[in-house]
Amino acid sequence: MAKMVRLDKYLADAGAGTRSEVKKYIQKGQVQLNGMTVRRPEQKVQPDFDEVILAGEAVGTVPEFEYYLLHKPAGCVSATEDTRDRTVMEYVPSSRKGLFPVGRLDKDTEGLLLITNDGALAHELLSPRKHVDKTYYAVVSGIVTEEDVRAMQEGVDIGEEKKTLPARLEIVRTAKNVSEGKGILLCMGDAADRSPEEMIPCSEIYLTICEGKFHQIKRMMEAVGKKVLYLKRISMGPLKLPENLEKGGCRSLTEEEIAALKMRD
Repeated sequence: MAKMVRLDKYLADAGAGTRSEVKKYIQKGQVQLNGMTVRRPEQKVQPDFDEVILAGEAVGTVPEFEYYLLHKPAGCVSATEDTRDRTVMEYVPSSRKGLFPVGRLDKDTEGLLLITNDGALAHELLSPRKHVDKTYYAVVSGIVTEEDVRAMQEGVDIGEEKKTLPARLEIVRTAKNVSEGKGILLCMGDAADRSPEEMIPCSEIYLTICEGKFHQIKRMMEAVGKKVLYLKRISMGPLKLPENLEKGGCRSLTEEEIAALKMRD
């Protein structure tokens, strides 16, 4: 038998309004439970069994948890609210209360961000003990070398008590002269207006880490003498950023994606 819940909570969770709003509906006699008008917000309801009608419309149950995959654009912050900047929540096609971003991407960082109200799953994904892999695509200044690859494997000093955990660095391509560098840097917004003389050698990389320290990718690259010019997260655990999901696009996770997240252990 499904767990019994309060009528006001059932309605609020179903998106009928805030807890205070649905209490007013109930008290005004606008809600029927199995054909009978009820006026007590604390009335118990059995989801998936009882019939609840609000103002003549049936109110169905909603899943306990919602999961969304957002292609975060640059310029918004990974927060539920902010007084100065646009937040990632403004891209989520849901008014469900309690949704939040799992972890954070910097304001200028793009890419995959999970939005949910499943606190237990978020804890599993963010726990330092779980070592969930997160892969980033980056454009960095300078020429990334095999020495840098080995440094990442061994862990680098980013100014904390311990070095970073081993990370996997893959060199996509490097630009060893001004003309090649221009080709990479022109994809960067802040570099598009540079003259050829101002261009610098740079590299494209993938970097996979299993931690989530503040500005970690940027600090790791600085530790080997490079500066991150562009950063985009392309995967988190089993989740991959879909190639056809445009910046600012947000969709519900598929059942397969949800199952993969919950079965990753």
